[in-house]
Amino acid sequence: MKRLSLNRWNTLRNQILLGFMLVMVIVLALVVFFVYNKVSVLLRNTAERHIEQTAVQAAGKLDASLKQVDTLTAQIATNATVQRFLTYEVEGQPITFSERQLLQQEVRKYEAYATGIRSLEIYTTDYQRLSPLDDGSLASRVPREWIELADSVQGQLCWFGQDAQEKDLVIALRRIRLVDQSFAHGGYLLVRMEKSYFDLDGHSTSDLGRNRESMLLYDQVGHMLASNFTGEVDFDYILQREGEMVTLGKQDYISVHKQSTATGWRVVMLTPVDYTTEGISVLRTSVLVSGIVGALLFLVLSLILSTMITRPILQLIKAMRGARFGTLKPNQATSSTMEINELNNTYNQMVGSLNELIEVVYQKEIIQSRTELKALQAQINPHFLFNTLEAFYWALEEKGEEELAQVVVAMSGLFRYVINRKDEDEWVTIGDELEHAERYLTIMKMRLLDRLTWRIEAEDDSRKILIPKLLIQPLVENAILHGVEQKLEPGTIILRVVPSSRLGYTTISVTDDGPGMDEGKLASLHLAIERGHSESAKGSGVGLANVGRRIRLYYAAAQGEIKVNSEKGSGTTVSFDIPNHGKGEAK
Repeated sequence: MKRLSLNRWNTLRNQILLGFMLVMVIVLALVVFFVYNKVSVLLRNTAERHIEQTAVQAAGKLDASLKQVDTLTAQIATNATVQRFLTYEVEGQPITFSERQLLQQEVRKYEAYATGIRSLEIYTTDYQRLSPLDDGSLASRVPREWIELADSVQGQLCWFGQDAQEKDLVIALRRIRLVDQSFAHGGYLLVRMEKSYFDLDGHSTSDLGRNRESMLLYDQVGHMLASNFTGEVDFDYILQREGEMVTLGKQDYISVHKQSTATGWRVVMLTPVDYTTEGISVLRTSVLVSGIVGALLFLVLSLILSTMITRPILQLIKAMRGARFGTLKPNQATSSTMEINELNNTYNQMVGSLNELIEVVYQKEIIQSRTELKALQAQINPHFLFNTLEAFYWALEEKGEEELAQVVVAMSGLFRYVINRKDEDEWVTIGDELEHAERYLTIMKMRLLDRLTWRIEAEDDSRKILIPKLLIQPLVENAILHGVEQKLEPGTIILRVVPSSRLGYTTISVTDDGPGMDEGKLASLHLAIERGHSESAKGSGVGLANVGRRIRLYYAAAQGEIKVNSEKGSGTTVSFDIPNHGKGEAK
């Protein structure tokens, strides 16, 4: 009973269903794993690039704002009134109170058109203030090292960060150089900027950046100049974790730092880690939902497909089981599946044939059908191939493809020459062999193009001598394979049929101008010819060994022997002698 229950589950339908489901699970698992890994890495990299780009743009915009201040202070430092009054001071002619008022009015014009500037102050070389009008000293306003730094940069604007006296201001200092005095030291220009000028709320590149990212601006010593971060931040902690994840409060952030090229100030961008992984969470959910939906659809479709496949088979099995009770009956059921329908038709044909054979002499019909099959297999007509090639020839001739037409004619002649199996055609004339070799060369010419040339030298009397079929063409093939094809420059094949030095014999030789062979390879080739086979199926001795074996088969040993003459770099010549009197003496 237990075995019967197992057989009930071990059906073709269940096997197909389980097989499809197993394949589906493997494919979906691989796709999910590959897509999730690749896309999650892509999303993470995209978020990181966005954060990096936003930080770069914020630092760039900060530099642009500072550049505007630098340009403004440069205009003040080169102003004609400022230059004239400072020249007076340098020359020992202190300016009057009215002149100081005029100087202050000139500076106020620039303050009126500038944003974020609390005040612009002008000092003499001995640190005395000219504008505003009160008596102040630069030395009491900023540290001495700041003044020395401004002197060292020769007139460039130096940003020093937070003002020690007023925490909401930022200090910058420029040394004024007198143009008409060969750029001599003329005094100082002190700029007091409001921190609000460096507000970072406008530095984000998108609404997403403004909602997700926080930016902080620090001067050289770590004083916070601007921030849109709501919590407390330890600069030393942030500085030590540059480019890493930091924890502020209960939130994890990715810290990205960019330093201003103009001031050395540091722009710090804090991006919540959840922002970089938000897309990955969405991807994970999408992949999971898609996998579940795909699995359900595949399960339903697999169930339907397995049912469509197995139902006609079960009907066919039922019909076959009925044959045990009498005459075979055909299965009348049909299927929409072509293969199943063909299987059912084949069974019905088999049933009809078997019923007919049962009524007639069964064994006689079986033997007769086998005999007819063998006869049919033996009646393959090679003329179909020849007629097809000739049809190709006439089609190419009509289209003007004379070269291809000649190749097709050569191929047709080559096949006709080789396929013909009549016993009386085993012996042919040397002229027939030379024509066959020339057809082969014509075909090889199409592949090698200008790299192959040949020449056939034979007298008319020599062409009439009988020779075993297919002795010369293997030598030509061997010369092309191991001679012409082994060199980069064009090669030549020469076929010669000349009277032999032995009376009553003719010498047939095939010469190539290939790389030739050394003594070791030549000795190995002679050994292969003597044995009648080559140790290597790829070696040049295979064709020569076959030709040598056929010569020894058709001629006595004293009548025919193949010879190979070759030198390294001088080409190779293969030759053999045959008697002139005809078929020779078979061994």
